[in-house]
Amino acid sequence: MESFLLLHLLFATFSSAFPTDQKVEDEENARFAQAYLNQFYRLDPEGIHLVQSKNSKITDSKIREMQAFFGLTVTGKLDPSTLEIMKTPRCGVPDVGQYGYTLPGWRKYNLTYRIVNYTPDMAHTDVDEAIQKGLEVWSKVSPLRFKRISRGTADIMVAFRTRVHSQCPRFFDGPLGVLGHAFPPGLGLGGDTHFDEDENWTKDTTGFNLFLVAAHEFGHSLGLSHSNDQTALMFPNYVSLDPSKNPLSQDDIKGIQSIYGPPEVPAKPRRHTVPQACDPDLTFDAITTFRREVMFFKGRHLWRIYRDITDVEFESISSFWPSLPNDIQAAYENPKDKILVFKDAAFWMIRGYAVLPDYPKSIHTLGFPKYVKKVDAALCDHTTKKTYFFVGIWCWRYDEATQTMDRGYPQRVIKHFPGIGLRVHAAFHHNGFFYFFCKSKQFEYDPKAKNVTRVMKTNTWFQCKNPLNASDFYIKEKVHSGGIQVFCNKNLNLLIFSIGCVLRKVSSNQ
Repeated sequence: MESFLLLHLLFATFSSAFPTDQKVEDEENARFAQAYLNQFYRLDPEGIHLVQSKNSKITDSKIREMQAFFGLTVTGKLDPSTLEIMKTPRCGVPDVGQYGYTLPGWRKYNLTYRIVNYTPDMAHTDVDEAIQKGLEVWSKVSPLRFKRISRGTADIMVAFRTRVHSQCPRFFDGPLGVLGHAFPPGLGLGGDTHFDEDENWTKDTTGFNLFLVAAHEFGHSLGLSHSNDQTALMFPNYVSLDPSKNPLSQDDIKGIQSIYGPPEVPAKPRRHTVPQACDPDLTFDAITTFRREVMFFKGRHLWRIYRDITDVEFESISSFWPSLPNDIQAAYENPKDKILVFKDAAFWMIRGYAVLPDYPKSIHTLGFPKYVKKVDAALCDHTTKKTYFFVGIWCWRYDEATQTMDRGYPQRVIKHFPGIGLRVHAAFHHNGFFYFFCKSKQFEYDPKAKNVTRVMKTNTWFQCKNPLNASDFYIKEKVHSGGIQVFCNKNLNLLIFSIGCVLRKVSSNQ
């Protein structure tokens, strides 16, 4: 009887112990799940870590939200599959709140980063490579570019930290659990990325691969939220992938390009073909007088013509001025016998065949506002000592005597020089006339009468035997009675008689 009572007591003791252990485990899981949901599924402002009291209860709605995000069966209950997902190592950035959608990105494409300290788990060179590769993942599919700096504050500050770390509203939880966290674009902590030093960081798959985690965290640094696509790099839970392969999914690429757009297509190298003087579609980059010469710039070359001499010389720009760039965009000769040559936001000054020292200088030193990035054409009226600069559909006037921009400018080209079109691609002043070049046409303009006197092909200066074009002539005489019109062309020294539909060419001396 005593043996039976003793056996009964032992059974009662053990049978009561198992439920007690299970109860303790359930309570621990409940507390863990409560902390997990508060950290990753609260609607409080992002980045605020609140310590939860033991009496906090798990809400069914938060479990359902988490289960829906991870593609689990939505039960609202803390079932084993839900708990398993919660205990998987992951990123410390919340899945909801500000990070529930794509954030505004940086307002620039060129970003800096700095590695503040290193983990003892890896060689410094391996850490450098992992961080660099983690950023390149994003630069390959966007216009973003990253430059490393060694001092000062960078846009993205990279550091290894443990537990609670200074000036950071988030903390780490020791081995496993949260692997890293990052902050969205902005000032202060914006863009900064931290990795938990208590983890085992590696360059392979034996521990946590630093490259994979860094690439994920940098997605947050650039403004991306977590993705519920389990194939995406921005999926919150750590997934061991082959680090030698590109970890981005189409979901990741679509996300980053929704903020910054696709990568910039590199400009194809310009093939510098030799321009042909008598090409009927010839255009010029810039034109200027040079003492008794006129120089026409095209690509790497220039043509020279001399007053009172019919010969045309064709040379390379570098044969005169080796330090000048190709593809000059504007040029003019000022009243002090100097040539100013423009490309983009810079200009050079030339005296004779020497580029003056301390050049190039910024075009803004001439008085252009900062929004002007280049000059399309320029000409100097040596009679008034005023220079006209053409920028898009606008023209500016510069006083060479005072070296200041005239008030009342810019003015629209079409208003100030009626008849020559909206834009000017090249221009120069010659024998009292302004010559404006717009694509393959040139307009002879009388600045005193303020009208166009002739419209010609661009290469009429080169003695080309182009097919006769009625636009190259002006009407000299019109005889109504016989239906005869007489046209005169000064350059070709010809008279054209138009009788009906027939054009007959004769010498003007006849």
